[in-house]
Amino acid sequence: MKVLSELSRGRAYKNISGAQAEMMIKTNNNILILDVRSPEEFMSEHIPNAINIPVDDLQYNMSTLNYYRQYKIIVYCGSGIRSKRASDILIKNGFSKVYNLNGGIPYYKGKLV
Repeated sequence: MKVLSELSRGRAYKNISGAQAEMMIKTNNNILILDVRSPEEFMSEHIPNAINIPVDDLQYNMSTLNYYRQYKIIVYCGSGIRSKRASDILIKNGFSKVYNLNGGIPYYKGKLV
């Protein structure tokens, strides 16, 4: 019941597929791509133009993200577990356009760097 009430108030993130993430990135100018993996994982490969804030550091870096409050935010990690946690943190801190890449970076269909 709680999930349903949060959805009706727009207080839940949305899970998206890798193909949906790629399309959103291609068609939106006001989008933030947030990689919540470790810096080492980020350096090995990531979605172009992503910023890296590990999920364990996210709560302490909210002021860094204030500029992006009105942006759509795609959150991803290696498997989708950390990004779900990060998406919850963003929603609890007032971000309303949060999209979790379901399954993590292996399911992203676009180019990686």
